[in-house]
Amino acid sequence: MHTPANTLSAVVFDWAGTILDFGSRAPMGAFVRLFAQFGITLTIAEARGPMGMAKWDHIRTLGDLPSVAAQWQARYGRPLSDADVDRLYEVFTPMNAAVIPDFADFIPGALETVAALRARGLKIGSTTGYNRPIMEVVTRLASAAGYTPDNLVCAGDLAAGRPTPLMMYRCFADLGVWPPHAVVKVDDTGVGLAEGLNAGCWAVGVAVSGNAVGLSRAEWAALPAPEQQALREQATAQLKGEGAHYVVDSVADLLPVLDEIEARLARGERP
Repeated sequence: MHTPANTLSAVVFDWAGTILDFGSRAPMGAFVRLFAQFGITLTIAEARGPMGMAKWDHIRTLGDLPSVAAQWQARYGRPLSDADVDRLYEVFTPMNAAVIPDFADFIPGALETVAALRARGLKIGSTTGYNRPIMEVVTRLASAAGYTPDNLVCAGDLAAGRPTPLMMYRCFADLGVWPPHAVVKVDDTGVGLAEGLNAGCWAVGVAVSGNAVGLSRAEWAALPAPEQQALREQATAQLKGEGAHYVVDSVADLLPVLDEIEARLARGERP
């Protein structure tokens, strides 16, 4: 659909850490267990580094970490190859899918925000670093709880994923929306924001509920206010450094940002 130059037409959301799975925690233990199964020690902090990438690329990036590469060389007598990554990926997919139900709770305010966007006439798109088999589990749980976006683009669907804009281009085509500046990408990772920026969209980072803080909702709530603020500022700086036009604690805080973006569009501003 053609959108007037000064209004928004769609919001494209990431999934884990943005709409559900507060702290984006489902993949973390799976990555650690995956490498442990192959005799390699990996920390949660290391596992979080490439978050948002397609999971094959995520595993490849983890394997290229000096500490991991050295362990692999010592154990197997050769560098980690792409064929090894293929094998790790085959093991990872069912391992990650199995824990998805334990981390499928919606982030507070997410469903209400989506309902408000639909009431404004906006399309709801989605992209993810998860592959189709994992997302079959996620979408079944999400749909049963009331969330069904207008499209879904998964890692592996296209020739290249994040940080390229191709997944966003698929969203434009699926949703029938244009121009790019009429679309907002909401994500908790740098590569997820980059796919929106590279497509010419507005990019909104999600700090507290996402990968940058990485705590469960209960863990976050248990922190004293000064510690919360320190983590919030650190995550916000990280996401702004990765190109976010705006950063919010969670999608529950998104609506005022969209109002500001539309005001900027009305003044002729672009991302």
